[in-house]
Amino acid sequence: MSEAIVNSSGNVFIDLGFSPDEAAILQMRSELMADLRKFIKVKKLTQAKAAEILDVSQSRISDLIRGKWDRFSLEMLITLAMRAGMQVSLRTATWRRGNNSIQPTACSVG
Repeated sequence: MSEAIVNSSGNVFIDLGFSPDEAAILQMRSELMADLRKFIKVKKLTQAKAAEILDVSQSRISDLIRGKWDRFSLEMLITLAMRAGMQVSLRTATWRRGNNSIQPTACSVG
């Protein structure tokens, strides 16, 4: 028995059945967490040094490295990214229900 192959919408959280608004927030959170983990790895920071730079406890860095996304709000992840010296920007997109895809628009916030 074979299942039909379904094209991705471009957002794994939508593909998993989350509503478009919740999926957008989950996507942003996952991307920020990945960028923060990459920052720590590339800089070869210990958890203690990363905690000092990001002004959080070492246990928060442990949660970040272990991907415990449910312990970080979008706002907190943006704050940590800014403390890491990253430029955070928000890009808007239009959800097209007819073809289950997200179409980027020219609008951005930097």
